[in-house]
Amino acid sequence: MTKNKPRIFITGANGLLGQKLIHRLLEKDSFEIIGSGRGPCRLKEADFEYVSLDIEDQKAVNETLGKYKPDIIVHGAAMTHVDVCEQNQEACYRANVLATKYLLDASQSFQPHFIFVSTDFIFSGEEGPLTEDESPAPVNYYGQTKLEAEELVKQSGLKWAIARTVLVFGISPGLSRTNIVLWVKESLENGKTIQVVNDQYRTPTLAEDLAEGCILIAEKGAEGVFNISGPDFLTPYQMAMQTADFFGLDKSLIQESDSTRFVQPAKRPLRTGFKIEKARKELGFEPKTFRAAIGILAKQIILASS
Repeated sequence: MTKNKPRIFITGANGLLGQKLIHRLLEKDSFEIIGSGRGPCRLKEADFEYVSLDIEDQKAVNETLGKYKPDIIVHGAAMTHVDVCEQNQEACYRANVLATKYLLDASQSFQPHFIFVSTDFIFSGEEGPLTEDESPAPVNYYGQTKLEAEELVKQSGLKWAIARTVLVFGISPGLSRTNIVLWVKESLENGKTIQVVNDQYRTPTLAEDLAEGCILIAEKGAEGVFNISGPDFLTPYQMAMQTADFFGLDKSLIQESDSTRFVQPAKRPLRTGFKIEKARKELGFEPKTFRAAIGILAKQIILASS
């Protein structure tokens, strides 16, 4: 391995963000990339090193980080299914808090720049869109664990940055999890009526934009908290209508609803979404509009089916 490029270590390399990060880093060719995830590598590209790692195994974390001693760690792995987190709190705590602690502890001997990916769900959702300085008050267990992990990062003594994001969507090979654009497109193409809430507000984030934001933090050695999200403050209903418009689908199948009609194990914050002026100014972060992001997904859908 060459040592002239900074070495970047990515957790969750098999996930949506991880795959987008590695694609973009390979394009830039300015880092030596180590990707880690559970089980075998899902990415077809062979121009980076992959290591199978369970970050909930403290011994394995110590051995792996001790071997590679990366200059930068992007910790994107997490348990993110909000309802599953609510119903399986021990598993959620291990994945989101303990695993972060193990990575931070194992990093003390070589002091990397530690970039932690966090969430709008650390907030109550009473007053979005939010700046980086708002006071957290999570309303569900997932948000609680991500806030606990943020505090561990801040207290670690390492050079750190936190990239908070919102409603990440995208597509990648081998990932079955759907997103609002795909769900609306497929439902309407099949003539299904859908109910979509119009009282929750978010700034939906294209996965490629989140990856770019994390890389900008790494390249600039930026420290502190950054809101890394899309620029548009929208309800899921508005997102669904824009999706139908883009694909020329029947909008009459989209029925406006509100959160009280849906019973879910975990409470959702109503108004989050982020103000991204700090990331724009300090990082040069420029995310796609929601409509432009739909266009990118449309091209990827065609490529995936060809």
